Amino acid sequence: MAKHYSHYVPLIGRIMLAWIFIVMGYSKLTDLSGTAGFIASVGLPLPGVVAVLVGAFEVIAGIALVVGFQVRWVGLLLALFTLATNLVFHAYWSVPAEQQYIEYLMFLKNLSIAGGMLLVSALGAGTLSLDARRSALR
Repeated sequence: MAKHYSHYVPLIGRIMLAWIFIVMGYSKLTDLSGTAGFIASVGLPLPGVVAVLVGAFEVIAGIALVVGFQVRWVGLLLALFTLATNLVFHAYWSVPAEQQYIEYLMFLKNLSIAGGMLLVSALGAGTLSLDARRSALR
């Protein structure tokens, strides 16, 4: 069991972690005006440009995670991105009391995702990945 487990579980985990980034990045790119409005609501500059960049980053990084390409760097970048997102968009300590609980849950969810991304960054993509294939060719 250990061989099969360690062979397939990293791929499954990468897909599960990547899913939120791919779906949310695609959502941002298909609703740029809504995304830009949300970004503008927290006072970030150039909300239209940021919306495109963030949406594209999430989709591309998510796909890289799924296929296992440059996973150590992608994991680190997604962890940092998720932590920054937490501070800017889920600052539960600064919202009205009736909104704090949901923002707190979102903050904890993002903290957990960032932790998963740090593990991916530290441990690598596993055997079923482009990183492993490229390593084998060297």
